[in-house]
Amino acid sequence: MELNRRTVIAGAAAAGMAATTLGGTAHATGGRKPVKTLFGKLADGTKVYSWSLENGGTRLKVLSWGGVVQSLEIPDRRGRYANVSAGFDNLADYVAKTPYFGALIGRYGNRIGKGKFTLDGKNYQLSVNDGEQSLHGGSQGFDKRVWDVEPFVKGSDVGLHLYYTSVDGEMGYPGTLKTKVTYTLTRHGEWRIDYEATTDKATVVNLTSHVYFNLAGEGSGTIEDHELQIAASRYTPTDAGLIPTGELAKVAGTPFDFRKAKPIGRDIRVSHPQLVTAKGFDHNWVLDKGITARPEHVATLRDPSSGRTMKIATNEPGLQFYSGNFLDGTLTGPSGRTYRQGDALCLETQHFPDSPNKPKFPSTVLRPGQTYRTTTIHTFGC
Repeated sequence: MELNRRTVIAGAAAAGMAATTLGGTAHATGGRKPVKTLFGKLADGTKVYSWSLENGGTRLKVLSWGGVVQSLEIPDRRGRYANVSAGFDNLADYVAKTPYFGALIGRYGNRIGKGKFTLDGKNYQLSVNDGEQSLHGGSQGFDKRVWDVEPFVKGSDVGLHLYYTSVDGEMGYPGTLKTKVTYTLTRHGEWRIDYEATTDKATVVNLTSHVYFNLAGEGSGTIEDHELQIAASRYTPTDAGLIPTGELAKVAGTPFDFRKAKPIGRDIRVSHPQLVTAKGFDHNWVLDKGITARPEHVATLRDPSSGRTMKIATNEPGLQFYSGNFLDGTLTGPSGRTYRQGDALCLETQHFPDSPNKPKFPSTVLRPGQTYRTTTIHTFGC
């Protein structure tokens, strides 16, 4: 019999059961004020802080560097906590080595072909940092910036407001973009991300979060036995540079069909041209719901071994599923174990890659007087 998460947390609290994975005690909590500690210093002496949040049985640590989720702890079916987010235990590795572990991504999540686009008749050349492409905002994207952080407790919620202003021309993007991202832990243990941005000049924007998940626990090995469901009947095939071709292809009859939950490893080694090119899954799914006024459920991830589940709701039209294809064993996490191919995965809610060059894709243009707003909610269970 599978227990629901509230029963597990409440039972663990009543019994005082020790959480064996991280040495804590599994219990439900109220909205405590986030705790700030020094995480490290950059080469120029800038201090980087870690903020610890806890609410509703979920624990979150966030860095002012890149808005990085440094750890995300949730209990399994027995109430035992584990960090389910890949990352590092030191600032130096985040600065020098990270493949966007846990980071806030901007100005533009995912790829823009050849780092070029035209807006209102003017051509723009962006920072190119992925072969010929611009990836995740360029070589010095939002993931490599120090954010201003403001903690809050509001009713039964606890969280952080993160602020960053990207000046006109930064990484080649037009307009000064004022960005606010809010991380909230609710009393039910949900992790909510609210993105906001305004600009003084027409620009493009596509913000997302790049957490690498492994619901069995950080450093525990492959995610190929995780079961994934995505509410999408189409996806966007890519060329050799992982730039969408513009086609909205049907998932039916292909390895990309996750409309019903299935183990990630079931089809990942099928000899499909798209899987060969990307070395696994690294594609945008076109969500059936489209753009919505409020977040709607679009994906469910489950680890059978621990019983942990994560449901994702968003108002975005796309979801990038990346199966950790380029993890190569050269990076070591807080567990002391190395990350190899397929040891973690990303589920990035977004507008589509290369939308500025694909008129038929939903627009990512933001103009003065408009406010960019999008929300993603992660709900955990066991």
